[in-house]
Amino acid sequence: MDKILHKELSYKINGILFKVHNNLGRFCKHDQYCEAVESILKEEKIKYQREIEIPIKFNNIKLTGNILDFLIEDKLVLDVKCKKEITIKDYVQMKRYLRATGKNLGIIVNFAEKSARIKRILNKDPNKN
Repeated sequence: MDKILHKELSYKINGILFKVHNNLGRFCKHDQYCEAVESILKEEKIKYQREIEIPIKFNNIKLTGNILDFLIEDKLVLDVKCKKEITIKDYVQMKRYLRATGKNLGIIVNFAEKSARIKRILNKDPNKN
């Protein structure tokens, strides 16, 4: 049986995401959801960074454009969405974030659905493409 990656932290984050959705519903803006998530992270004393840019290195230069919604406990990338559905583009974006940060676990949450849709994305080898 495989071990669940960052089990306790994932459980806490999922609880926070459902709490935000239960209180705000599905019609708020991206920044409002992020502010709500951030307020609970602060309240719960969970370490995080918000809206940080993570460059990709290529030929000794830094390629910019990867801006994470949240990096939590320096372990987990959280990407907040508020759209009709999570798409393959969102999945590919998260894989890019995981590779750029060297992290193994990402969570995509979509608040625009009737219930918060949460997807765990694994990066088994963060150093490979």
